[in-house]
Amino acid sequence: MNDSAVIAAPPTDRVLDLFQGIRLTPTQRRIAHSLVQNAASAAYLSAAEVAELAKVSQPSVTRFAMALGYDGYPALRRRLREIAAAGHGRTDPEQPVGNEMQRAVRAEAQNLNTLAEQLTDRDAVTTAGTLLADSRPLVVLGLRAAAPLAAYFAYFAAKVHPDVRVLDSGGSLLTDRLEQARTAGASAVLAIVLPRYPREVLDALAEARAIGMSVVVITDSAVSPAAEHAHIVLPAAVGAQLVFDLHTAPMAMSMVLLQAVCDAAPADAQRRLEEFEQSAARRQLFVG
Repeated sequence: MNDSAVIAAPPTDRVLDLFQGIRLTPTQRRIAHSLVQNAASAAYLSAAEVAELAKVSQPSVTRFAMALGYDGYPALRRRLREIAAAGHGRTDPEQPVGNEMQRAVRAEAQNLNTLAEQLTDRDAVTTAGTLLADSRPLVVLGLRAAAPLAAYFAYFAAKVHPDVRVLDSGGSLLTDRLEQARTAGASAVLAIVLPRYPREVLDALAEARAIGMSVVVITDSAVSPAAEHAHIVLPAAVGAQLVFDLHTAPMAMSMVLLQAVCDAAPADAQRRLEEFEQSAARRQLFVG
């Protein structure tokens, strides 16, 4: 990673802006996601290289560019180069380059700033909170890297929701457990879907929709593969500067969403919290 990509604001958001408000096919979503994930180098890739990156055909890349309103991929690439040039021209003299660990943490701070700006419009989070608050039981799905975040959300959600079910393992039983939750009355599922996007979780989201559940997804990008299966997408960027991804923004988004769940039924949430505190005091669960 070069230093200018750290000092300058990354072009990811401006690349993502190219796709806002445009209905993309699943194939086009893969192309868009590849461009977002490789925003720093996308401007210098040929149509064939983009096709290879997204695992699609070269004509699909051309059709994708035309769907965005460009004459073809060369015109889109010129726009990507303009975005890259603008990004490299914007520096922050107060933010030193530092070592790779410092750069990774600063990038996470930027991800949180982006999330804060995104939450200026709270409609999506508010609607998602209401859907999840009304679901009995509430299903929380997260596999592989997302499993700890699903457990984290579910741990706190259980303090304000009477029935939270965590689905954190794949296999044939995953669909069984989804169907059982639906039969028990579940109307919504929260899925946390992070790179590298387990195929099992995407199949589970398709199944959830097929059986009539509302799907809320926390994922790293509005053009993530999970977005295709979601009714509401809550994007929160993932840090990719270290050997393993950092999930600071998705964790923050999960807690923001839980706040929206509480806000959707404040009296019930407060009552359940008070009952928990009384129980915790009686059992002397905590020392401080």
